[in-house]
Amino acid sequence: MANQLFRTKPLSLLLAEEAGSHRLRRILGPVQLTALGVGAIIGTGIFILTGVAAHDRTGPALMLSFVLAGLACVFAALCYAEFASMVPVAGSAYTYAYATLGELFAWIIGWDLILEYAVGSATVAHGWSAHFQEFIPIFHEGLSWIPAKIPQVLHTAPINYCPNVDVAGGCPTPGIVSTGSYFDLPAILITFILTIVLVKGIKESATFNAVMVAIKLVIVLMVIGIGGYLILTVYGTTNWHPFAPYGYTGVSFFGHTLFGGVSQSGVPVGMMAGAAIIFFAYIGFDSVSVHSEEAREPAKDVPKGIIASLIICTILYILVSAVLTGMVPTKQINIDAPVVEAFKRAGIVWMQYLVAFGAMTGITSVLLVMMLSQPRVMLALGRDGLVPNSFFGDVHPKWRTPWKSTILTGFFVAAMAGFIPLGILAEMTSIGTLFAFVIVCGAVMVMRRTNPDAKRPFRAPLVPLVPILGIATCLLLMFSLPAENWYRLIIWLVIGFNIYFGYGRYRSVMATKITGSPVPLAILLAVLDGVVAGLATYMFLVHSPSRMMYTVVLAVIGVVIGAGIAFLGYSRAGKLPPPTRPGSLEHEIKTHGISPAGQAVGDPDAPPSSPAAPIDSHVD
Repeated sequence: MANQLFRTKPLSLLLAEEAGSHRLRRILGPVQLTALGVGAIIGTGIFILTGVAAHDRTGPALMLSFVLAGLACVFAALCYAEFASMVPVAGSAYTYAYATLGELFAWIIGWDLILEYAVGSATVAHGWSAHFQEFIPIFHEGLSWIPAKIPQVLHTAPINYCPNVDVAGGCPTPGIVSTGSYFDLPAILITFILTIVLVKGIKESATFNAVMVAIKLVIVLMVIGIGGYLILTVYGTTNWHPFAPYGYTGVSFFGHTLFGGVSQSGVPVGMMAGAAIIFFAYIGFDSVSVHSEEAREPAKDVPKGIIASLIICTILYILVSAVLTGMVPTKQINIDAPVVEAFKRAGIVWMQYLVAFGAMTGITSVLLVMMLSQPRVMLALGRDGLVPNSFFGDVHPKWRTPWKSTILTGFFVAAMAGFIPLGILAEMTSIGTLFAFVIVCGAVMVMRRTNPDAKRPFRAPLVPLVPILGIATCLLLMFSLPAENWYRLIIWLVIGFNIYFGYGRYRSVMATKITGSPVPLAILLAVLDGVVAGLATYMFLVHSPSRMMYTVVLAVIGVVIGAGIAFLGYSRAGKLPPPTRPGSLEHEIKTHGISPAGQAVGDPDAPPSSPAAPIDSHVD
């Protein structure tokens, strides 16, 4: 059973698939790829998160927090760049894990990427709606035909999750409470609009994103230029003293502070604590690697796009944080709209409107890139048979986009953003991204050992030091997150195990004959499902008098479901129709082989539209 779970996909086969008739359109150059990375990174982080971190955690030392967080991202970015140059296909970390760590790890990371992109998209759509409604009154002042606010019944999700009582924040009681709204209309509308753009084609999507990136970069540069001028001529450096009022440490482990001070609410404070918070402003550079298959010269352009977008955003983050903390004293920084309020305090009203527009544009581009990346991950899963290929692997004959999975992603994101409260979705994306970084850094070291002679147009320097530092820094940040994030990650992964062991394991294009008894797997899934169902019920019914009864009942239901899925999947292993792209590990190795030159030969089972001659998988 272990050999079946950890079977790897040969690098030659990955490259041969990329050359087939179901590939995506290669149209992205280095500038467009860099724009995608910048579009995914610069959004709420630069306009909102800077205020939260500076006010509550770091003070002016936020500048060093961005340096530290950027350094942590550099380690992962170098590893992503090496893999992207070696395997220029859709799938990102999922594809890299399949080639190195085996199918089970590949499924785990693929399912984790869905958490990052799909749930992250819903979170960003929530943020877009909140900022849109926050800034409507600003634009209403200048343009009276714009409504002052969205109707109450359409402004947010119908429920809110309240961990604590906060009457002012809409939490009269802890737990799940009603908001009096039907759904979040702005979040649903922006999701559907972007879905239409994404289905139309990668060229249109990239152009739309490039325009938004250009707009927000101009606005960010204006913030830096005008703010810097005000600091030099009006404010001076007074607000930068003391530079680190909360200290330079602030390291925690599962909620327990190890080094540094804590705030009145018990959270760690300091420069390193700020780095853990603002690290998540960098989420998005990894999305560049998802589009390797759509790059004109992936071996050269994707590494450039990854590293360039990370460097550009790090510099901009540091400069904006310097301007913000230089213009406004630490304790007077507005948490909700720090940059907007900074220019409002300075009396520059027109800049206030401009920054508000830039914030909206920035968040829109983040949402676009995240929704663009999600279907590409599902495309890779579909090609490998782990999810139905006829749906998720279907590429539109004209637009050359995974149109079915793009539409499904749009509906999924709209449903979550419209009906699920932000409190439940928030931070799930962060731990998923860090987990993906850890896997990719580890996979680079594995690939260096298992395929030392493979062609690497870009090589990560100082291996294994760089991957080890990447793993260490990402794990440090993961452990610094609240324990609830780990619970949610575990629940999400167990749901994924049910799909894999009930379907994907038997439908994989790399599947060989399934041997052994299904009983051990049934016991494993029954225990996992029972524990997760009970744990989730116990967490969400904190104040219910029937908490234990519901926990036991749902745990038992979970046990039954887990065992049933294991036996059902095993019983249908030999009865399911062959996958759309048939194959097995033995067949692929015998037919294609793994040549020393790293070339894949023609597949006799390929569709008629595929090349009849051998396929040269070299990447120049």
